[in-house]
Amino acid sequence: MHNVPYRHFLKDVLICSLGAYGGPEAHFGVFLDHLVSKKHYLSEEELVELLALTSILPGPTSTQTITAVGYRMGGPLLAFLTLLVWALPPVLVMTTLSFLYQFLKDHQISEDILRFIGPMAVGFIFLAAFRIGKKVLTDGLTIALFLFGALTTYFIRSPWVFPTVLLIGGAVSILSSNEKNLFNRITIRAPYRYLVLFVLFALGTLLLSLITHNLLVTLFEAFYRYGYLVFGGGQVVVPVMIAELVETRGYMTNEEFLTGYGLVQGLPGPMFSFSAYAGGMAARGEGAFIQVLASLLSGVGIFLPGTLLIFFIYPVWEELKRIQAVKVSLKGINAVAGGLITAAAILLLQKSGITGEHLTVVGLTIVVLATKKIPAPLVVLAVLVAGIVF
Repeated sequence: MHNVPYRHFLKDVLICSLGAYGGPEAHFGVFLDHLVSKKHYLSEEELVELLALTSILPGPTSTQTITAVGYRMGGPLLAFLTLLVWALPPVLVMTTLSFLYQFLKDHQISEDILRFIGPMAVGFIFLAAFRIGKKVLTDGLTIALFLFGALTTYFIRSPWVFPTVLLIGGAVSILSSNEKNLFNRITIRAPYRYLVLFVLFALGTLLLSLITHNLLVTLFEAFYRYGYLVFGGGQVVVPVMIAELVETRGYMTNEEFLTGYGLVQGLPGPMFSFSAYAGGMAARGEGAFIQVLASLLSGVGIFLPGTLLIFFIYPVWEELKRIQAVKVSLKGINAVAGGLITAAAILLLQKSGITGEHLTVVGLTIVVLATKKIPAPLVVLAVLVAGIVF
């Protein structure tokens, strides 16, 4: 641990939060520039190692990475404050945006002004699928697992299918590995209290949800579950959320979901802040207070499991790195995750309606983002303006 004044470090975290657009890959570039090159809080090698650790763990990768840097600089308290400074601004904005549809209705403004946001969001997801595919498809096995993930989740739209295919991907990767001594013995002295809390929240909220059927408890349980089932960035959680929040529970329409996902692209900070919008939309009609509470609980729910896991694992990271199977399983998990995102993009395009207008917006979004000439917030703004003008 390093003795750095909290306020100085947290100010740098805020600068990172306000400048981090795009997914974990883009956020990593911001961390590299600000925390490594400018402030020298850690070396480039240490940051890459942290990224490897958080990629193995379920939860939001870039959030866990910057939380781990906070832990390194000042222990659990600074890590917690780091998480707050990094995630709270976009969570509050997305909570406010969950009232957007109600606002338009109250002021008799046509929802049509948002009609291009959905197709634009599909463009973002297609590009994410392409970029992840390019990174994870390295051989015949990863291609097979990618197709397995895409086809299975395209045809089976049940929430349980997502963790199942991810686990199968990891298991296949381990079984097909020729490496020796995969499960090498290591000695760990870990802060198990965080792991106990992690399990208690998972089982406790599931039981409470089944017993009470209370909306707030059910939402917290659902978002907590997304937080520990998903590896990588916010785009990986999209297929899981759509299957449960839109298709199974009917909390919002496909268009409303995509509008929120499109709007979050225009915000800096973690993509998981989208959960605040989704939670708020699910609690519409319950009154403004309950809606705000649902938004904040959903935001806390999705970030909590990843944070507890970082608090548990970061102190013993040096020992864990020596387990070969942990590294090997990631290859299969990432390939399957790429398939999930591809299937989600295709399904969302179909549900938005395959019209010339929509395909044009999707295509233009992909082209503009791929050239990296125009930043994501300006793309979101342009699409909003186009909806008002046309």
